[in-house]
Amino acid sequence: MANSTSPSDEQLLHLMMNGDEEAFAVLYQRRQGGVYRFALHMSGSEATAEDVTQEVFLALLRSAQNFDSRKGMLVSFLYGIARNQVLRRLERERPFLPLTNGDADEVEVTEKDSIGNGDPLDDLTRTELIEGVRHAILLLPQHYREVVVLCELHEFSYAEASEVLGCALGTVRSRLHRARALLVDRLRSRDEVNKGTLNAGVMRSLV
Repeated sequence: MANSTSPSDEQLLHLMMNGDEEAFAVLYQRRQGGVYRFALHMSGSEATAEDVTQEVFLALLRSAQNFDSRKGMLVSFLYGIARNQVLRRLERERPFLPLTNGDADEVEVTEKDSIGNGDPLDDLTRTELIEGVRHAILLLPQHYREVVVLCELHEFSYAEASEVLGCALGTVRSRLHRARALLVDRLRSRDEVNKGTLNAGVMRSLV
């Protein structure tokens, strides 16, 4: 693989399909974290997220030729595979999955980095808010949860989310609007949001 400018995902895929193992390694390193977090936010299970991530990249190795650049970007293709894997596992495992994601250590590091050395009571309140939002997202119906995870947590555009979900852009927009309202209602009932708004910084802290 050449060491000039950083190749795009699609260029890496082309190199990979022509036998460049390093290209696959670079693509995996670039995208596996996002795929893992998507699966984690959708399922609430680290074990499920790990299995889904592995399956996504195995599927890419097996059927890279199924990617069609005319239909969207490779990252959307990967998230689409992850979504299908998650939904299948949720159908099979939902009665056994906890409603928390179990990554308390990662959350603690993120919060310390973003909060700094503020007032301990403020830090505790923020921690409780973040956990409340995590829990509320997991309780959303699947079609609302996935648009929140994609658009709010992973900062996908409406167009990119529509590629992943295979639905119209307007559907993504309307689902996200409804999902935000549901989150606000649930969190407000627990006194975790003020004046019906979700702080963008809190949403970013979930990633």
